[in-house]
Amino acid sequence: MRLELPHSEIEAVYKEMILELFRHPLNKKIPKRYDVKRRGLNPSCGDEIEVMIAWEEGKLSDIGHQGQGCAISQAAASLITDYVKGKTATEILSITNTDMINMLGIPVSYTRIKCALLCLSTIQDALT
Repeated sequence: MRLELPHSEIEAVYKEMILELFRHPLNKKIPKRYDVKRRGLNPSCGDEIEVMIAWEEGKLSDIGHQGQGCAISQAAASLITDYVKGKTATEILSITNTDMINMLGIPVSYTRIKCALLCLSTIQDALT
């Protein structure tokens, strides 16, 4: 038997997860060693991020981020920095904006799309 939650309860769980990642972000650090550093800005919301990436044997071995911003941008940074660990540059560059929005698990308004995509675009910029 499979139990299904109403859509509003699922959204509430994801919203709480977003706030938890904002309060206790993943990978918010400066790695001991990194090969590339890139800064990204979202002037419309005031979000700022800096990512530091370390490579080993063709795969992303460590990543850290620093910065500030709204709950969505910081939660997205936590999720994407965790997701890209162990992936190749090709795999990371193939992550779409839709993939990133789906990771958040909540509807993202038009005005918050740049917040949600800031870290992904900064990581991908660092690889090109």
